[in-house]
Amino acid sequence: MKRRSFLSKINNWVIYILLTLAVTGVVVASVILINYLRKEEIKRIELFATAIKFQQQEEIIVDPNTLELIFQINNTNNTIPVIVTDRNKKPLGPDFQRNIPENVAKDPQKMRSLLQNMENSYKPIELQMPDGNNQYVFYTNSKLLNNLRYTPYILGLLVVAYISFSFWFLRTIKKTDEGYVWAGLAKETAHQIGTPLSSMIGWIEILRMENENSQGVKEIENDINRLKTISERFSKIGSVPELNDLNINETLQQNYDYLKSRISSKVRFMLVLPKHQLLIPHNRILLSWVIENIVKNAVDSMKGEGNLEIDLYEKNNHIVIDFKDTGSGMTNYQAANAFKAGYSTKKRGWGLGLSLAKRVIKEYHRGDIRIAQTEVGKGTTFRIIMKNS
Repeated sequence: MKRRSFLSKINNWVIYILLTLAVTGVVVASVILINYLRKEEIKRIELFATAIKFQQQEEIIVDPNTLELIFQINNTNNTIPVIVTDRNKKPLGPDFQRNIPENVAKDPQKMRSLLQNMENSYKPIELQMPDGNNQYVFYTNSKLLNNLRYTPYILGLLVVAYISFSFWFLRTIKKTDEGYVWAGLAKETAHQIGTPLSSMIGWIEILRMENENSQGVKEIENDINRLKTISERFSKIGSVPELNDLNINETLQQNYDYLKSRISSKVRFMLVLPKHQLLIPHNRILLSWVIENIVKNAVDSMKGEGNLEIDLYEKNNHIVIDFKDTGSGMTNYQAANAFKAGYSTKKRGWGLGLSLAKRVIKEYHRGDIRIAQTEVGKGTTFRIIMKNS
């Protein structure tokens, strides 16, 4: 198995940090831009209001240069809606309006509604006139700024999406790291088993020469073969297994025959197979590991006494294997965490069996493994589902 390089880990975090900076930068820049445009529009309206005031003062409009400047200021506002009213807040007329839709300008009711909306958005600017007939300049945001008002909502969605991505990203990194740890542990275990196993194979040959027909020798040989199978299972973790079209009836029967002689005689162990063969792509060594894990967990939950039944059947173009036991069952919390690495209800054990079983079924065989039914004190049904070939 190739070890995950330090550089690979750094690259993942660099991508994460860059995305964080990018999202933060977009949010900050957008907020700054909106605030800047709003302040600039307010400044423009204040300048426009001053020009309107000066335009109505006789001592100023006699100066052609000043008058030209006032006209230029008025004409530069082509985006911000403005309405100038008298002290009773009645519009002064078309000459004192800018950027108001024609259909609104001709409808008094719509004008009153627009003035109310403007006043709700910004406090109108009061023009102190020499004759005491003060005027008010009502205004609101330009179309550009109004369109930008949706930006915070878009940014909110972006932040939510980013946070969701962050959780997914960190979870993926964690799962990847766990995968490397478990795969490394499995391969190291296979390596460690290999050395004494080779020695045991040599000793069994010596014992066979002394008494070839000894029942003890045969049973030891069966267990040695089983150890060889276990070693192969561990060595395949982290590698892409070879899947072959094999008769799954035969796979289950082989495991049943082996396990039946090695579990308590107080366990009523049954295997129900269909009469016809079921060919399905699977790796017999890895699938046997899954079966063994589930059966051993079932026997443990029954404390060595009860009923355990394995049913194989077809349903909706899928192969289904049910493992029904009459053990202690599980609570909702236990069932929800049963397949998580490191979780175990036993005082002893690392909580890796079901986690690895799930990986074998889901990642290697593209199937599913779940707890189909469980009830405290009555038992549990584990279910494996794989596509029929």
